[in-house]
Formats: sequence, C-alpha cells, structure tokens
Amino acid sequence: MSTATALRTFPDVRADFPGLTPGWHYLDTAATAQKPQAVIDATVNAMGRDYATVHRGVYARSADMTLAYEAARRRIAGFIRAKEDQIAFVRGATEAINLVAYSHPRKGRVLLSMLEHHSNIVPWQLAGWQVDVCPLTEDGCIDLDAAKKMLTPEHTMVAFAHVSNVLGSPLEVARAAEIAHRVGAELLIDGCQAVPRLPVDVAALGCDYYVFSGHKLYGPTGIGVLWGDKLDRLPPWQGGGSMIDRVTFERTTYAPAPTRFEAGTPAIVEALGLAAAVDYVETIGLEAIHAHECALVGSLREQLARKNSITLFGPDRSAGIVSFAMAGVHPHDIGTILDESGVAIRAGHHCAQPLMAHLGVPATARASFGLYSNADDVTALVEGLARVERIFG
Repeated sequence: MSTATALRTFPDVRADFPGLTPGWHYLDTAATAQKPQAVIDATVNAMGRDYATVHRGVYARSADMTLAYEAARRRIAGFIRAKEDQIAFVRGATEAINLVAYSHPRKGRVLLSMLEHHSNIVPWQLAGWQVDVCPLTEDGCIDLDAAKKMLTPEHTMVAFAHVSNVLGSPLEVARAAEIAHRVGAELLIDGCQAVPRLPVDVAALGCDYYVFSGHKLYGPTGIGVLWGDKLDRLPPWQGGGSMIDRVTFERTTYAPAPTRFEAGTPAIVEALGLAAAVDYVETIGLEAIHAHECALVGSLREQLARKNSITLFGPDRSAGIVSFAMAGVHPHDIGTILDESGVAIRAGHHCAQPLMAHLGVPATARASFGLYSNADDVTALVEGLARVERIFG
C-alpha cells in the first residue's frame, strides 16, 4: 500500500480523543498515549457508578466488580494471545521487569542491548545480575548475529526491547528466542512500544516473558502486564493481602500465579480502563494502525532527509518513531520552539543514556506517532523545524 493510500484510507479518529485540542499536534505518543473517550468513560464508571472492591466482598456489587476485573484480565490476555492465568497485573513494565529480575531463581548473566530503556537496565543491576551488552547493527537494530556469538551457558536471561523507544527499531523476537534458548537462557521482551502498533502472539514469538504498560496502549497510567507461561516458578516479590494461600506467624503459603504477584488491593479501575483501550485498538485493527504509522514515518523521514542540517537516527523501517538531531541546535531548544507552534515532541535522552553515548549525542529530538496522528502533524512539524532553522541559522 502506498503512503498516500495508507493515509487516505485510515479513519480520522481525533474526535475520539478529548485531549487533542484543535491546533495542537501531539507527537509524543511513545512517552504516553492520549486516551479515547471510551477509556475515559470506562474508568469513570468503574470509579463511580460501579465501584467496589474485588475478590473479598460478599455483596452483589463487589461480586459484579470481581467478574468485571477478571473479565478484563481475560480480554487483555486475549489481546496478546495468552491464557488468563498467564498474565499478572503490575504497575507498569518497569515493575514487571523488576519482578522478574528480583524473583528469578537463576540469577546469573543477562544479555541486554545498547538501545534498552533504563527500566530494562537498572533493575538487573540492582538485583545483582552480571550485565553484558549486545551491539547494534549499522542502522540501529539489535545485532542478533552478535548476540548469538556472545551468549554462553552462563547467561540465564536475555532482555531486549521489541521496538526501541528511541529508534523505533523492531526486533526479530522469534529469532532472538531461538538464540537465547540454544544456551539455556530465557528471553524477556519489553513490549511497551510494540503492543500499540504490532499484533503480538506470545506463543508464536517464543519468548518466556513479555511486559508492557497500559498508558502507552491508550489506557490508564498505573497498570501494566507481565506475561509468562511459567510464572509459578517465580516466588512472590511483594507480600500482603490477596497474594496468600494461608498465613500463620510461623509460615505463609502463597496463592498460585498470577494472584501471588498482585499483593494488596489491585488496580481495579485501571484494569477496566485498559480492557476498554484494548477494545478500542482492536476495533480499528493493529495492522491498519501499523500501516498508517509506517506511512507517517516514511513521509517524515523523507522530508527530513532533504535537510542538510538534520541527522536521522534508526532504521528507515522504524515503527512509529523518528529521532533526529539538528546541527548546532540542542534538542531542548528545538522542542521549546516547536511548542510555540503547537507541536509537541520529546527532547532529551529518552531514558536511554547508554544509547545516546553510542550515537555520540547528548540527546535527540523525537517525534512519535499514534493512531490519531495524521499528515497535518507531519506538515506542522516540518514547518516548525524550518522556523527553528531560521532562528538559529
């Protein structure tokens, strides 16, 4: 499908997003996505008209909310082609990675990549793992040939991003899984930037853990998902109510997964909101969303490539994200001037300082698209960058 066709045939859904005010061009979806009215309504109803606690009440509304909460679990599990008892609700991808890093029974060496988000670096360090770093290919993808050569039986974990939050680089997850499993290592995938735009089938991917956050998937903040097909092998890492089987002062036994990882009152409202976000995204269709965002990325990269002052980072086939630098202008200045023109981008190290050092820059400017983005956003950004050039020229 051509770029023009993809952009022309994709539905205009901006009216569904009350945060997208007229004249404002939101290009920071990789940081957090705007919320459709359907998600807002679901959270308002869950917090108001339908609110009650789950799992413990014997009254009707609590029972109804329990059914809705577990239905949300089934809905979200189905979104990644998983079974409902294979996903635990956590506060976000950061907590999910921390959970695995701290609870894994075979702490040893972990292979990360140069493009990882800090939340897929720091937890492994804090939990006492020995970290090795896989290099990138020339166009900014994780070098799986290098990973294959680096992995040894001492590695018990490989943890890679499905899509880079800076470069938009997609990972061949199935191949990464095969490479990890050859030496007996497990594979954890950070899917935060993938699930809003790529169909995910965890069984087909072959990974051992898959994590993502709700707020990047057009859902609420404060909720994320940890998927694993062998979660019962992990001990709980937080104690409290709900995650127990039986408690005495001498000994406590724990509930099976995923309940053992959901200590305390869960994120009830957020779970229902995330289920509504999944419904919304699947109504449009992930393949259509991906094609639409690829068309926007292609259009923007083509226009920026014509500017001698612009350096583009990442592969041409980046998924929904375009990072760049302008000669002689700090990304923060770019972002500030663009904001004056009603264009919102990200500027900084994007929680990926090792990647910035690898790229040889202190920071980048980043435009990231969502399903509500359109050609007008690209035009506004390019025109805004022309203004930046005039100011600093």
